[in-house]
Amino acid sequence: MNKFTPAVLTLTTLLWACSSAPTKTPMLDQTRSDYSIAKNDPSIAKYAPLELKQAGEALDKANAAADKKETIEVVDGLAYIAKQKIALTQTKATEKTAEADMTNSAQQREKVRLEQRTNEANKATATAEQATADAMKAKNDAMKAKADLENAQRETQLAQADASNLMQQLSDLKAKNTERGIVITLGDVLFAIDQSELTANGVNTVQKLASVLQKNPQRKVLIEGFTDNTGATAYNQALSLRRANAVSGALQQLGITRDRIGSQGYGESFPVASNATSQDRQLNRRVEIVLSDENGKINPR
Repeated sequence: MNKFTPAVLTLTTLLWACSSAPTKTPMLDQTRSDYSIAKNDPSIAKYAPLELKQAGEALDKANAAADKKETIEVVDGLAYIAKQKIALTQTKATEKTAEADMTNSAQQREKVRLEQRTNEANKATATAEQATADAMKAKNDAMKAKADLENAQRETQLAQADASNLMQQLSDLKAKNTERGIVITLGDVLFAIDQSELTANGVNTVQKLASVLQKNPQRKVLIEGFTDNTGATAYNQALSLRRANAVSGALQQLGITRDRIGSQGYGESFPVASNATSQDRQLNRRVEIVLSDENGKINPR
C-alpha cells in the first residue's frame, strides 16, 4: 500500500484542480468573442447601446455560472441567451444604420435638389438683372441718340442760319453756293488790263470780303486765279498766280491773317467758257475765292 501512495496523491490533486476550475464550453467562448466584436463596433455603440448593455448583462450571468462551476447545460443555456441578445443588438444596429443611410441619402438628394433650385434661381436672377441692365443701357442709348439727334439738329440749324447769314453778308459780292462751298468770282474788270494790280473797284470788293471774314473768324479762303488761252501757257500760269496773290496780299493788309488764306494759279485750266469769242475769254479771265465751311475745310477741286 505504501508504494502506491504518491500516485494516489497525484491523481487526487489533479481531480481537485479540475473540480476547482471554471466551467468552459465552446458556446461560452463563441459568445464572449461575439460580444467583444459587438462592443468594438461603432455602429452598435451609436445605434444600439441599450441592447449591447443587455447583452453584456446576459453574458455576465453566463460567466458567473461558469465561475461557479455550474453544469455545461446551465452555462450553455445562459451563453445562448447572451448570444441571442448580441445578435439582436447587431440586427438593431444594422437596421438603424440602414435608416440613417436612407435619411442621409434623402437629405443628400434634397440638398442636391436645393442646390439645383438655388442655382436656377441665381441664374434666373442674373438673367433678370442682365435684362434690366440691357434695358437700362438701351434706354440710355436711346436717350443719348435722341440728345445726339437734337444736338445735330441744333448744329444743322445753326449752320443753316450761319450760312444764310453769311450769304446775306456776301450778297453784294454775288456769292454762289457750289459743291465746293460758297464761291465769289472777281472778274477781269477788277484788275488792270493784263496786270495783277487790283483796280479801285477790285479793292472795294476785297474790303467787303475782308469784312465778312472778320465777322466769321472760323472761315478760311482759297484764292484761285485763271486766264483765257491767249498767249503763252507759262505766262498765263504766272499771271493767274500773281492775281491770286494780289487778292491774298490785299486781304492781309486788311487784317486777315496769312494762315486763313490759300492761293493757287491755274492759268488756262478749268475754263468756264469756250474761249471762242472775246466775251467768253473775258469770262475765263477771273479770280475765284472759295470760302471754307465753319470748320475751316475747303473741298479740293
